[in-house]
Formats: sequence, C-alpha cells, structure tokens
Amino acid sequence: MTRDPSALNQEQRSAALTSMSSSPVDLLVVGGGITGAGVALDAASRGLRVGLVEQRDYASGTSSRSSKLFHGGLRYLEQLNFKLVREALGERNLMLERICPHLTRPISFLYPLKHRFWERAYVGAGVALYDVLAGRSSPLPRHQHIWKRDLAKMAPAFDPATVRGAIRYWDVLVDDARHTMTVARTAAAAGAQMASSCRVVGMSARPDQVSVEVVDLESGTGLDIAARTVINATGVWTDQIQELLGDDTRDVRPSKGIHLVVPRDRIDSSVGMILRTKVSVLFLIPWDEEHWIIGTTDTPWELDLAHPAASREDIDYLLRWVNSVLTSQLTRDDIVGVYAGLRPLLTGESDQTSKLSREHAVIDEGNRVVTVAGGKYTTYRVMAADAIDALSPYLGDLPPTPTRDIPLIGAEAEPPARSATEDIDDGAQGHRLWRRYGSKIGEIGGLIKQNPELGEPIVSDAPYLRAEIAYAVTHEGALHLDDILTRRTRLSIETWDRGLGAAAETARIVAPHLGWNQEIIDRELEHYRARVAAEIDSQRQPDDHTADAARMGAADVRMGKT
Repeated sequence: MTRDPSALNQEQRSAALTSMSSSPVDLLVVGGGITGAGVALDAASRGLRVGLVEQRDYASGTSSRSSKLFHGGLRYLEQLNFKLVREALGERNLMLERICPHLTRPISFLYPLKHRFWERAYVGAGVALYDVLAGRSSPLPRHQHIWKRDLAKMAPAFDPATVRGAIRYWDVLVDDARHTMTVARTAAAAGAQMASSCRVVGMSARPDQVSVEVVDLESGTGLDIAARTVINATGVWTDQIQELLGDDTRDVRPSKGIHLVVPRDRIDSSVGMILRTKVSVLFLIPWDEEHWIIGTTDTPWELDLAHPAASREDIDYLLRWVNSVLTSQLTRDDIVGVYAGLRPLLTGESDQTSKLSREHAVIDEGNRVVTVAGGKYTTYRVMAADAIDALSPYLGDLPPTPTRDIPLIGAEAEPPARSATEDIDDGAQGHRLWRRYGSKIGEIGGLIKQNPELGEPIVSDAPYLRAEIAYAVTHEGALHLDDILTRRTRLSIETWDRGLGAAAETARIVAPHLGWNQEIIDRELEHYRARVAAEIDSQRQPDDHTADAARMGAADVRMGKT
C-alpha cells in the first residue's frame, strides 16, 4: 500500500480507527458527504486533531446524487435570496479558478423563451443580475441573448414551434462524488483521521468531552471515541444523530430529486438547457462526450433515507417536461441510467419542499455537539468554516479558515510533464484522466507501467481503465464493488447494463488489494447484481411507496441495516 498521506485505503483506515480510539480528538466529524469532508479539511487545516466517521462510503448519500453543478441558483433570485446567490457564485468561481480546476469545467445553458417581449426582458434582467452577483472578476462569460434563427443552429433539438429564442448563461460542471472524495483525501493529507464504513450508534455528552460509540461495519467490532467536540454533518440523517442525545427536534426535511442519463446523440444541441416546471428547475446537462443528465424533481420523501427510489411516475414526469420542448421525443428506451438523491432542506418555511430554505444552519446544541444542516453543495466550504467557528466556546479562539487558499489534491494549474504520463495516451484518454486526477495522473501511469494490462479499458463501452479500478482501492478509499462502480466510476449509470458487465473483472482486479477470497468476491457480485435488479424493479413501480419497497429488496452490502 502507498504511503501517500492523501491516500485513503484499508491500511490508512485501520490506522485511523486505532488512532481515534486510543486518544481523544479535538473534533469528531460524523458524516462523510461533502459537508463532513469539508468540515474535516477546515478543522485539520486550522491545526485541530480531527477524526471523521462515515457509515457507508464517502459521498454515498446526497453528495453523489446531485445535478453535478457548482452554481448560484437562478430560482433563488425570484425568492429575493440575493445573499445566497452571491455567496454560491463566489464559491463557484473559486472552485473553477483555485480550489479544483482539474475537476471542473465551464458549461453554458440556454433558457428557452416561449413568450414575446415581456419574457425576454424579465428573464434577461434576472440573468443580468446573476452576472452582477458573480462579480466583475468572474472567470465565466456574461450572458447572451439568442434569437430564434441562431437558436436553430446552436440547439436544433428545440422545437421551433414552442420556442421563440433563448438566453444563454454559464455555470460550472463537477462530478460530485469525485469532488467529495478528493476533499476527503485533502483532509487526510492535512492530518485528519478518516474512516468510512463506521456507524455511530451511541453518543453521550459530558462537561469536558463527548463519548461516541461506533461500530466498524467491516469487522462488526465496536469502539469508543472520546472527542472534545462533535460536528453532526450527516445531511438527511441529521435528526437521527440528534436523537442519540435525546433531542427529538426535526430540523431537516428530505426532498427527493431524480435524474436520468441518456445518450448524447439523442438530444441535438451543443449546449445545455434549463426549463422551468411547476415545482422545480429542470436541467439538461451535457455530462460528458457520450451522455446527457436530465433532472431534477423536487418532492417530499419520508421513506428509506439510504436508498431513495425513483418511481415510474418520477421518470415519466421528467420525460413529459423535456419532451415538451424537443423535436425528437425521448422514451424510456433511451434511458441508460437513473439515480435518485435526497436534499437535506431546513424545515419551517413552507409545506412545499421547493420553497424550503437552501441556506444552511449551524446549531450549537450546548453540549459540545454542533449540527450543520441544510445548504447547497456549492457552498460546502462556507458551511464548513461556519461550523468550525461555532466550536470556539469549547476549543477557544481558533485561527480563521485557510481553506479559501488550499487547492484540493491534484489541483495544479497545468498538466504534468510528458515524462510523468508516458504510459498514458496523450489524446482524449489523457485529457479525460487529467480531468479526473489532475497532477495525480502520474500515479495512474505508474500502475500501468508496473502492469501494462491495467492500461486497457475495463469494458468496451466505457472509457475507464483497469488502472483506475485498482487506484480506487489503493488511493481513493473504496471498500466494496458498489463504491467503485457507482462513485469512483459512473459505470452504474453510464452503461446500458448498469455496470454488470464490469463487475466480475472489477472484483478480480481489486481482490488482491482488499484481501478478498473467492467467497468474498462471490458475495460482492451477488450484492451488486441484487442492487441493480432492485433499482430497475423500483423504476417500474407506479409511486414512491411501491418503488421504495422494491428497492429495499436488496440488502446493503455493508453489515447490518441503516
């Protein structure tokens, strides 16, 4: 195993658990999504002794199931939430220019206009304000007015009978799961002790510390962690963690959003699109050279938090809205993949989830436990800084957050020298790998140099190399087949068979690194196949309750149920 301080793997995880349970930490972060990973990075970079535990995989919840955008949120302008939009646009620009330029890229969207005169003026004013709030130094172009004759060249997919023109504006695309994992690696490099597959099952507050009971879901063993402070960064599980301390307050209300993945050639457009529906904003996002992502919905969810299910009703809703502006109609047969996620919205503003707050709250429970809840993926760094600032009553004065100036692992400004990537093709494959690994691309090349077989794609209909599969467990913290096929790669939503064709070969590659024997390999394959079958079954069900029942037909790969 590598000794890279940023590497997440079995050896590092074991050492982290030993360290956390053997001596008190200044801060224990509960939750390994983007907020928790961001909190761990912020705290470690301020010199605190930090531990983080996550019950599943990094980004396995909301943080791998978003619309894959750093954006300000145009719809929040209508709610007059200028502070949130300005803050988010500032973070968007920061991610693109300094924090993770290798993981991000600019993307433009067309906002179609269906009415004469007034709509162009109204929408144009809103998008102009969006540009103003982004600041004069924004790295992205300003908005453009697109007339109907030009729209036909730029986006032939739009039905000319329903569209009179468009306004084009820019935001930033990111692979959310990959970004979250990279934040976690950066936190590890800063000294944070990181451990996935660890569930918090008990918590008791004392005057000078918090005692936390944790179960290692890989071994089934329990351990106790003593922490001077705890930050609850568990997203839609926020209330469940609070209950461990006897607090039955309901601060978070989950809202389900689903996305579809369809082939790129099914929508004839060189740019993305954004539509307004009755209850949500619908994005058509050019995800990569081969796929579009279409989403999202926005509906209340009160069922299983770990595996929210997309129903037939959800899928038909998205198809109906997108088809309302397309010349060539999409059908269910065009769908390559589907994913569903839950937004952790703050309660108290409205019964409609689309009106609930997207701002975050930092709640000092008064017992050395601080909860950070709500918020947007884009503003994770601000949320993390606010949460750490709230620890000062317990830890004393802390230096200001330095994370504005800390690039994530791999975030060099320029691609590495040719000598560092000599085992990787310089063309499209090299560019794709740079966009995933940045300056760490040389480590992928090193694996290929040691074993040329790893330079071949894992399957013929996707670009991922066998070296990336190995790297997922040696450096990126993957412990199970599902982690690799769903989050380290996107084979589960980018291939017609949902990654089943890559499963056996993936298991063969990682088995030596994870210590899997044939029995474990068979169990991993069985779990993954059952998960895929349950998801497909759920997507045929008519509503949330039947879809949830179908999805829960597959047991979680980690020990126990959550």
